[in-house]
Amino acid sequence: MSEIYKSGKLLLIIDAIINYFLGIVLLLFSDRIVEFFGLPASDARFYPNILGAILFGIGIALTIEYKRKGNFIGLGLGGAISINLIGGIALFLWLISGNLLIPIQGKIILWILDFVLIVISSIEYFTFRKTN
Repeated sequence: MSEIYKSGKLLLIIDAIINYFLGIVLLLFSDRIVEFFGLPASDARFYPNILGAILFGIGIALTIEYKRKGNFIGLGLGGAISINLIGGIALFLWLISGNLLIPIQGKIILWILDFVLIVISSIEYFTFRKTN
């Protein structure tokens, strides 16, 4: 295995670990987490949670790339599935929690976005499974 390939694999797993950590911290975003890490406070937890889900999805995508044999191709379809699906699940959990105090048009837009994310992720997943 070439040195560039080995160092690239190491960088992928380090990047994945960082994304998992940041994703989990933001998914668990609360006043206690903010106080513990000395972060700036925020009244809204929605955006940090969604960002956390996306970062966690990127961590999964990087892990998929790390486990892949051969040359690096980028995150590819597996990465897109991971990022969209984890983001969609986080959004779904927010929507069903009832903690979003937003107008009905905002809820409708978010439900449509969530539906699209989960449907496209599912289609991509089944396409990915057939080709691998």
